[in-house]
Amino acid sequence: MTPSEVPVIEPVRPSLLRERRSVEPTTATELFFDLVFIFSIIQLAHYLIAHPDWRGVVRTALLLALVWFVWVYTAWVTNWLSPDQGPVRAMLIAVMLGSLLLSAAIPEAFATSGLLFAVVYVAVQMGRTVFSLWAVRGVASLTDGFQKTLPWFTGASVLVVLGGLAGDGTREVLWAAAIVIDVIGLSTGYPVPGLGRTRPERWGVEGGHLAMRCQGFILIALGESILVTGTTLAQRLDTVTSGAFLLAFAGSVALWWVYFARSAPAATDVIARAGERTGALSRVAFNYLHPVMVAGIIVTAAGDERLLREPGAQASTVTALFTLGGPALFLAGHAAYKAVLWRVRPSSRITAVVVLLALIPACVGLGVPAAACAAMAVAVTVGVIMTDRFRVRGPS
Repeated sequence: MTPSEVPVIEPVRPSLLRERRSVEPTTATELFFDLVFIFSIIQLAHYLIAHPDWRGVVRTALLLALVWFVWVYTAWVTNWLSPDQGPVRAMLIAVMLGSLLLSAAIPEAFATSGLLFAVVYVAVQMGRTVFSLWAVRGVASLTDGFQKTLPWFTGASVLVVLGGLAGDGTREVLWAAAIVIDVIGLSTGYPVPGLGRTRPERWGVEGGHLAMRCQGFILIALGESILVTGTTLAQRLDTVTSGAFLLAFAGSVALWWVYFARSAPAATDVIARAGERTGALSRVAFNYLHPVMVAGIIVTAAGDERLLREPGAQASTVTALFTLGGPALFLAGHAAYKAVLWRVRPSSRITAVVVLLALIPACVGLGVPAAACAAMAVAVTVGVIMTDRFRVRGPS
């Protein structure tokens, strides 16, 4: 079906639909909703700090993906529904409560709180979807999308609950399978036998609003990074630790600069003007690539915490991986973001990622202090900023 053949929209509850007036601003209700996820990111960072091994990394990645699904799908819903209308606001508050419980369960999600995490996750995802179906009734394209989403969410939810019931090892496999199902469903338009699939060009996305929402989440993650290092500094306030804190703070500022100096406003404009491509672009840029950048910030925060505790100690493999690998992961995500939106090859970011990864074994092998590793990470990121600044054309 072509866009011109889409049935006339006759919403049953038109007051719940969000108006379309250029780029829709983020409302106070949405900002209030986001506050819960400050706690979520802090919990994820502390989980990684407490489990600095490959299994801890994998588990943190799984938890981040599930938390991200809760946030980003809610952001999509408020792209279509007005957050300041009573029923929508009530739904958001309910999702906030569920997200708070979800975040509280993170430290023991692979131990005693696994079932709680799973049940709350399923209740939030399924409850929000059912509410959305009720709210958009009469809007053919949105009703079609949510109807086709529901079976996929149901299948993933079954795996999440089974994972919550399963023992050590099996839980990771089942939750990873649920995440894969979600990614495949979104990538293919949630095909349902006999009904077909939902097409991105019919989603009616206000891309500028989604871009601004994701920018807000990046700010939340960067704020969490500063909170983690600030808390560590408060426990040991001396000259050496203060110097390490300045390095960590400089790293957070550098990541902020890479993302927000020019890319953020330019990305909002590109997405807002993408026309029929908005849905497909938003799917990749926001659902897939932004959590990679958030993961980079979380890993960097874990490295900053280790830096503040022992700034003069020789960098261990874990310290080097966190301190240098975190910015590398962030820049890799941002490189892909640039490539998708502007169809360019982000050479400065690709080069920086390669340099940062090459520095990891070098720092470990040479016994470089943790502070020196952090300084190198900041220097490489600043190099990206300076390259962007002196580039005559193209968004940074």
